[in-house]
Parts: sequence; C-alpha cells; structure tokens
Amino acid sequence: MADSGGHPSTPVSTATRAAPPPPANVAAMDLNQLLAEARTAMNEQRYLAPAGNNAFEFYLRVLEKEPGNKVASDALRETFPFAASSAEQAINSRDLGEAQRQIELLAKADPANFTLTILRSKLDAQRKTLDKQQQQAVDQEKAAQLAAQKAAADKLAADQLAEQQKAQLAAQQKTEQSRVAQQPRQQSAADGGASAAADGGGTAAGGTTAAVLVKGAAARYPTAAMRARQEGWVVVSFTVDPDGRTSDVKVVESQPRHVFDRAAVDAVERYRFNPAMKDGVAVSSVKQQRIEFKL
Repeated sequence: MADSGGHPSTPVSTATRAAPPPPANVAAMDLNQLLAEARTAMNEQRYLAPAGNNAFEFYLRVLEKEPGNKVASDALRETFPFAASSAEQAINSRDLGEAQRQIELLAKADPANFTLTILRSKLDAQRKTLDKQQQQAVDQEKAAQLAAQKAAADKLAADQLAEQQKAQLAAQQKTEQSRVAQQPRQQSAADGGASAAADGGGTAAGGTTAAVLVKGAAARYPTAAMRARQEGWVVVSFTVDPDGRTSDVKVVESQPRHVFDRAAVDAVERYRFNPAMKDGVAVSSVKQQRIEFKL
C-alpha cells in the first residue's frame, strides 16, 4: 500500500494481488486523472508493470504534460529502488524481454542512476547464460543424432560383413568337400598300383588321406580397415595336428601387409579338421589357405 502522497509502503505478498488490469488509455487522460491512476498503481505496487498501466508510465506522462511537476518527480525518485527490484526480479525469472522494457522505463525516469548499470549488467549476463544453455542443448541434440547415425551405419556394416564372411566360408567348405570327394578315386588308383607292385614282389604302402575341414570360422574384419573401406587378402600356412586342431599358424603373404594378418591368423586358429590319416593313424599335415577380405 502507499500513503496519501503516493509514496510506496512495504510490499505485500504477490499471492494476494489481484490479476493485473488491462492497459489504460493514457493519452486521453488529463493531469488529475493521471495522478489519480498513478496513486492507485502505487497502492497496488504496479511500479513498472503491466505495460501501459503502471505508476512510472503515469508519472512520466504527467511530466510530459507539466515538466517539473513536483508530485510526479518526487514519486519517481522515491519509488525508483522499489521499481528497480521489480526489474531485477524479471531478470532473475529470465523474463528478459519484460526486464528490458522495465529497465528502459527506469532510464526515462532517472537516466544517470547507477542502478541502471547494475541491472543492465545482470541482464546481459543472464542473456549470455541462456544463449550458452540453448547452444549446449543444440550441441547435445546434434551429438545424439550423429551417435545414432554412426550406430546405424556400424550395424549395417557389421551385418554386411557377417553375410560376406558366411558366404566366403560356405564357398571354402564347398571347395574342400569337392576336393575330398575326388580323393577316393585317386586313392583307388594308388591302391591298384600298390597291389600290382606287391604282386611283383614289392612292398605295398598303406592308405593316406588328407585333413578335411569340418568347422570353419569367419575372419573378423578389422574396424580400422572397415572404416577406411580397405580390402585385401592373406595367405596362411598352418599345421593340422592329429587332434584336428591347428597350430604353427603363419602368414605367408598378404596384401596390404599387416592390415588383415591378425584377423586371418585368429580365424585359422579356430578351424577344426578331421586330421590326415596314414595307415589308419591320425598324423600331422601342413596346409595353406588364402582368406579374402572384401566389403
């Protein structure tokens, strides 16, 4: 509330205030009406808001009509600290457009007041903080989109690689099975020769069969090579032990060098074979294999 001279009293809780009135027709009011409206606004603590219906605008209009009006001048001077607090509240609540309007209204009443410098500095800092937060939100959204796109691309590449390796392994197994199917005919011919030699007084040799792949393993495509869209091949030499496992896996040749070597060796180390047989006994044998890496 305010006293009869229009001076501000202790503010009341905003929870007890009525809804702000609509803008007034300031231009149509005479001096007495403006002063009366200004006193009412002061009583209701409408120092700077709402726009068009507040004490400062009414008193400033009085000074436009009658420069030097003591009632208006004194009221603006005495009310300035309360109005400045209102502007600061607008800044703190991040109602930056309203805060800017209120600061400009204060500047019309007392352009040299140092409080304006403080308020403008706080408003500028709040704007910078808000801009930074908005930019961080934009950056986070972009980062999330890029991460989602990369995850989708990685999954697609991994799916394609798995299909290619599956097809490559199937082709290798088919080739190995075809070669093994031809061995009985070759062995039969060898047995016939051995029998003829025995009949002639020679010593017959026992039957020998080569190691047969029973479980392959797809080579894992190196991540760096996949991202670089790099292709190549590796020729690997290895021993098939009597237990069907591989050992002494070595790179014989590769292109490009060292890019796919580790992946090829790791794959061959997981191969399993039916071992080579000689005279009915499992024996070690040495094999070579070329492993392709294609996207």
